[in-house]
Amino acid sequence: MSWLTRLGFVAPAAAQTDDGALLARLAAGDAEALALLYRRESGSVYRYALALAGDEAAAMDAVQEAFAQLLRGPQGYQPGRGSLGAYLAGMARHQMLSQWRDARRHVPLDDALDTEPTPASDDCLTQAQRHDGLWAAIRRLSWPQREAIALVDLQERPYDEAAAIAGVSTDVLRTRLHRARQRLAELLAAGERHE
Repeated sequence: MSWLTRLGFVAPAAAQTDDGALLARLAAGDAEALALLYRRESGSVYRYALALAGDEAAAMDAVQEAFAQLLRGPQGYQPGRGSLGAYLAGMARHQMLSQWRDARRHVPLDDALDTEPTPASDDCLTQAQRHDGLWAAIRRLSWPQREAIALVDLQERPYDEAAAIAGVSTDVLRTRLHRARQRLAELLAAGERHE
């Protein structure tokens, strides 16, 4: 223990980044703790929600609800079950599923994820067409397959964490991912034959 620690000084980085300490501060009503957690975790949770929903407003609503739930009950997070980011992504996922069940409709990915090609070169146009084709193919995947692709391939989460977010075993997630990749390859190949 350093002499600074013995005098009551805590290293700011450790005090601000430790999940347990931040959650304890949050439970005590410290708004700065929520801001720190939000800055650190919201980006990845949003990207995950956006990959699933394809709708910026729905993704943002899911992120906001996940953090609101964390604020209402920070004690619900159990570190032994995975990272805080995975816990928040799981809450966002449940929020989106709840909205979709209530509406009794599927929210497809929209063209907001696609980028417009710049007229700079043929290479850029070709790359944009491939990008458009990829997102069109992803839109055609089933929800479980799209979720597996989003968690593992787009967000690069470990299998165990992705499975925890999806609420399935690691084996089920691997099966979904395998089938999703196969289906995606089929759709992309079919798209190239039609061009």
